Amino acid sequence: MAKTLFADRMQRIKPSPSSAASQRARELKAAGRDIVSLTVGEPDFDTPAHIIEAAIIAMRAGQTRYTTVSGTNELKQAIIGKFQRENGISYAANEVMASTGAKQIIFNAFMSTVQSGDEVIIPAPYWVSYPDITLLAGGKPVQIDGRMESDFKLTPEALEAHITANTRWLVINAPGNPSGAVYSEAELLALAEVLRRHPRIWVLSDDIYEHICFDGQKLATLAAVAPDLKERILTVNGVSKAYAMTGWRLGYCGGPAALIKEMSKLQSQSTTNPNSIAQAATVAALEGPQDFLETLRSAYQRRRDIAIEMLGAVEGLQFSRPSGAFYVFVGCEGLIGRKTADGKVIESDRDLAEHLLEFGGVAVVHGAAFGLSPWFRISVATSDDVLRDGLSRIAKACAVLQP
Repeated sequence: MAKTLFADRMQRIKPSPSSAASQRARELKAAGRDIVSLTVGEPDFDTPAHIIEAAIIAMRAGQTRYTTVSGTNELKQAIIGKFQRENGISYAANEVMASTGAKQIIFNAFMSTVQSGDEVIIPAPYWVSYPDITLLAGGKPVQIDGRMESDFKLTPEALEAHITANTRWLVINAPGNPSGAVYSEAELLALAEVLRRHPRIWVLSDDIYEHICFDGQKLATLAAVAPDLKERILTVNGVSKAYAMTGWRLGYCGGPAALIKEMSKLQSQSTTNPNSIAQAATVAALEGPQDFLETLRSAYQRRRDIAIEMLGAVEGLQFSRPSGAFYVFVGCEGLIGRKTADGKVIESDRDLAEHLLEFGGVAVVHGAAFGLSPWFRISVATSDDVLRDGLSRIAKACAVLQP
């Protein structure tokens, strides 16, 4: 079919690289290959029983019809309560909404506000979808490369240097995917000082990994740390990572009423309301027992420790210690230029990822997908045994590379 039959906007974006890596691992497994996949950003735990039970009760009660586009009143009250209780941020009902996943929240926000020529500042490494959603909206992603020495966190100096008259949004993701970076209150306050000098800029605070912070840390989020900027901040969250509810597809946010109104209008012409049953389940997630969160957090921290111990023993690899989320972002500059047994030169992180898959039987996501090379990302959201197996395969595959 001729390419000209499709809209030009489709040429601006690409399929999600992390999803593509996961799909490739599934295909190889289906073909009979012994593959360990460390690609998936998805909890390996089941959704807690009380959340599932709430969904069953909702279905039996007939809660299977359309709801208000932006979410039921019950869900909005649960979201308001969560933000107040856990983050110290007060929102009214017209300042919150729910969507089909946190990704749709971000899509709604950028499509509602970003026009041709507008710039969105995105610190790298970044979640793979931020630039493409920006491009689809007609905007320009402005990448700021992070440094391992500062745990890939954005500095006030770097932010100031990249702001122009066209800057529309700043994206802050913490704990970060793929870096695991977590900002302190002091670090956020320093960024807030810059933002106060540029009142046109809005901030998207992506807190989706909020409950996966390690070593006793707790998330500081910008709207709570700098309440005078609240009317310029969209705080994004969801139940997928914390409550092992990826397939339920429910994200939510709090932000300025005028922005929420426009986002809801856009959603009314796309997906309409998020799944009614998932909404009822999310009320149970946000208002029910929270002890499950500590179970997950402890497991991910243990697995992080396994990963950094095993990866630390591999010559040619480097990384910073993740403070949250369930990934390790691994630098592989020390392996660039080496050769495989058949003489192929490893020229990029993509080449290394292919070598790990073909020789080692372990799937990872190459760093260019997250805006930085030469790096790769592994997910520790898998069992301890599978993780150890995958890391052992990485070590063996790296060890056979010759100078």
